[in-house]
Amino acid sequence: MTSVWCRTAALPGGVAESVRLTTEGGRITGVRAGSPPEPGDVQLDHVLPGAANAHSHCFHRALRGRTHADGGTFWTWREQMYAVAERLTPDSYEALAAAVFAEMLVSGWTAVGEFHYVHHRADGTPYAHHDMELALARAASSTGIRLTLLDTCYLRGGPGVPLGHEQRRFSDATVDAWLARWHALRDELAGSGVVLGAAVHSVRAVEERDIARVVAGLPADVPLHAHVSEQPREDEECRAEHGCSPTQLLDRSGALSDRFTAVHATHVTPEDIDLLACAGAAVALCPSTEADLGDGIGPFRALADAGVRVALGSDQNAVIDPYAEARMLEHHARLESLRRGQFSPAQLEGALTAGHRALGRPAVALEPGAPADLVELRSRSVRTAGSDPGQLVLSATAADVGTVVVGGEVVARDGRLSDGTDPAGLLLAALQGVQP
Repeated sequence: MTSVWCRTAALPGGVAESVRLTTEGGRITGVRAGSPPEPGDVQLDHVLPGAANAHSHCFHRALRGRTHADGGTFWTWREQMYAVAERLTPDSYEALAAAVFAEMLVSGWTAVGEFHYVHHRADGTPYAHHDMELALARAASSTGIRLTLLDTCYLRGGPGVPLGHEQRRFSDATVDAWLARWHALRDELAGSGVVLGAAVHSVRAVEERDIARVVAGLPADVPLHAHVSEQPREDEECRAEHGCSPTQLLDRSGALSDRFTAVHATHVTPEDIDLLACAGAAVALCPSTEADLGDGIGPFRALADAGVRVALGSDQNAVIDPYAEARMLEHHARLESLRRGQFSPAQLEGALTAGHRALGRPAVALEPGAPADLVELRSRSVRTAGSDPGQLVLSATAADVGTVVVGGEVVARDGRLSDGTDPAGLLLAALQGVQP
């Protein structure tokens, strides 16, 4: 692809009309507003930078629409999640991941951070050659999404609690074994286009001294993520074990820095927010999951006001729609504050692209030098007709996504991959052997 003409486009300075973008080598080389289309241009409607999904567990997609009959809590939902994890094989994991990544692409997510902890066989014995991790890498390559693999350290079942049988495949047994596997995996993925990041699953799953060893054992530029204060019980257990909050424990373990992303942060305190802000850290908020699992409404506006970088993710993939996540972020903040307009449309668009930095990738924007990752929104659908182009993020859904471009190449169009593959067909096939 060499050029794209946009009826309107969300440029860094605001929405502009008749914008012509030129690309070369996967990057934007020129941006000219008020320019008519030229022969050979790909002509699009309203164009936004590609969204980055800062937090995903792709295998949770197998639970969509299957966990609601008996109510329950996060903790009862977790037992159903374990049942899916136990059934995964490298082949079924790759098929499911490819289907989920395809659904993400056609919905407007152009990059994803896969928070990955299903490392080993169901009995905990290792695969011969990074089989589960390479399955995810192949799935991303086959669809065209940009993947940051957040390989996750998971060592115990909770404070003073050994791993349960359903958690054995998540664990490398010791932090040194996890670090050795992480470094070997980094060598294996070199040149693949996959960014290898890292994660501490949570302070429940990794104790303080091992968190410090994770931090010390990783290169300084590697993205580091962790689930933080998603549930009140997590905070209560941490205070009982360590006398502090999870954020405070991560801080004293050396984890907080500008490469760190706290996932959820639903129950962080004002003191926690100050620590995250002072460290230059980010948060990955997942409003659809936090609502679905009954986690609570987090202090979204307080985090942003403190200067914590706000990114968005789909987490359990019960919803795969970046614009729904952005809208829920604003709506949850309205419910908490009793006031509208907690995040402007431009701020919501910023949250959709902030994940690129959190995933160790270059910033994506419609400006020269940025990756040519673009998403077209149809501005004349039954949902978007009459909307101000600058406010489409609050009226559009994934169903309004037209053409999706990654690295200057069309990867999806009108709900299908560029080769015509329907993600629904991939999902139906992939779910066959995975759902309990």
